[in-house]
Amino acid sequence: MLLDISSIPFSRYGSYFAFSLDKDTNQLVLRDLHGGDEAPSTIFVLKLMKGGEAIPYELVVSETRLRIVHKFNQTEYAELCISDEDIIHARLAGVSLQLTAVKSRYDSLMPYGLNQWEYHLYSKEIKLMFTLLQGDADIRAPWKFVGNESIEIIMNPNDEVCSFVIESYKTVWKKKTYEDYIQACERVDTHYKQWLQDMPVVPDKYEPSRELAAYITWSCVVHPEGQLKDYAMYMSKNWMFNIWSWDNCFNAMMLSANRPELALAQLDLFIRHQDESGIYADFINDKFLSFNCCKPPIHAWAFKNMRNQNSWFDDKAIVARMYDSLTRATNYWLEHRRADASCLPVYNHGNDSGWDNASIFHHGIPVEAPDLAAHLIRQMDILSEMAVELQLEDEATAWKVEADKLYGLLLERLVQDSRFVARYAPEDRIIEHQDSLILMMPIIIGYRLPQNIVETLVNTLVDRFEAAFGLCTESHASPLYRENGYWLGPIWAPVTYLFIDALMDNGYNEFATRLACKFMDLTLVGGMAENFDPVSGEGLVDPAFTWTSSVFLMLAGQFSSPWREIG
Repeated sequence: MLLDISSIPFSRYGSYFAFSLDKDTNQLVLRDLHGGDEAPSTIFVLKLMKGGEAIPYELVVSETRLRIVHKFNQTEYAELCISDEDIIHARLAGVSLQLTAVKSRYDSLMPYGLNQWEYHLYSKEIKLMFTLLQGDADIRAPWKFVGNESIEIIMNPNDEVCSFVIESYKTVWKKKTYEDYIQACERVDTHYKQWLQDMPVVPDKYEPSRELAAYITWSCVVHPEGQLKDYAMYMSKNWMFNIWSWDNCFNAMMLSANRPELALAQLDLFIRHQDESGIYADFINDKFLSFNCCKPPIHAWAFKNMRNQNSWFDDKAIVARMYDSLTRATNYWLEHRRADASCLPVYNHGNDSGWDNASIFHHGIPVEAPDLAAHLIRQMDILSEMAVELQLEDEATAWKVEADKLYGLLLERLVQDSRFVARYAPEDRIIEHQDSLILMMPIIIGYRLPQNIVETLVNTLVDRFEAAFGLCTESHASPLYRENGYWLGPIWAPVTYLFIDALMDNGYNEFATRLACKFMDLTLVGGMAENFDPVSGEGLVDPAFTWTSSVFLMLAGQFSSPWREIG
């Protein structure tokens, strides 16, 4: 598969390195993702050179190699491979490669040993070792008081043959013997081929989406460092290089069948940092945790889904640990997100729901939202099942009682004429505008709801939300609908999966299958974007998102036979 790195970064499993085309300058850049998506990531601008002058080039990028080819002589090129999680291997033939540092004040480059230079990046809190394995290098790094005024590293200035490596580390470089370029690349090929082999088989029509989804999920993993105590699958290596607690639930579910240890790690990353109040961090990266917001309580449902895929998760110690964490997370909502037991828990911001700018949040916060109550009711029902399994009979009964109470409050406070509404909590009033897909989410507890309410939800989904490629997040008939409105219209993978799962559970198999097929067709048009135009299928915002990829791969595994018939 060939990659367009203007939209899909070139990286690899476990690495904080990524190569991209800068969206403003169209220059090829090397990026470092330490520090999360609030930190600048570009560390070098790369130019292909010959005779000391920049030359035009073409990029030929596969899953494991990035080749920068002289536009008018295909035999002259620079080729790079991220051979190890912290090592870039490169070879040059007939051209030179100029790396110009995008530096801060104190960043400095110094000779280290024979044909080695160590670069200290203060802004990223890392060091890079440049080691020349073959050929020559021209280092231009004039000193100015406290750092280099500028840094240019020109590899292979004589345009002959050259090879070098760039290695990232935190403190001290450890001497090693490097493999030759071909051997290093072959190890990466093997690693990626095994990952691709673990992905579900799909009909031929969807093979391009399978390959893209496999690459994005593989390449978006970073290794344990700092706050990340295990391998973490970032949302993207474009702009959103963090993990969020509900985002990673979908990645964990996708990984469950063939990579259960990595799947469980996606939940454990948040459990390890769980606050004493029970809240999970909103997002985590190698450097920061944020508890300003949180995310909807879908975690028990995700874990149950993981167990349904793989009995590996049925280990009693795993179940007990998950039960303990989920208990504390659920009690957080019950104890800290409502005034008293006569009220429903609230979202303090749209970001808490994951539907950041959905129309139910346009009137102010906090908001009593029916999706939150439904997620909590289902979570408590699952906790009751887990308590029975762990022989905690009293706790099982208590969870069922608490779920019944919350269910009664949901029907009392947020149902009007068989439809769900939301309330602006400070004034205890129903929010007037009610055309957000988030209000349809209580279908996830269809097993509890009266049949007339379930039927109303399903009919409303068809009449007001279904579009050419799936479910709009704001009704296409709403005056607040926006073509590129984030949660005001565009299709999102995670909620698509939540609705498909709920429809299947409630016996609406044909509708669920139709939505699954639409989403699969959508990825052929818009790729694995963060969200999509529901009419044209155009991918919107970030074009390389892991939870979109994971949802595609899960649907591929679940609906492959119907697709062969319907597609």
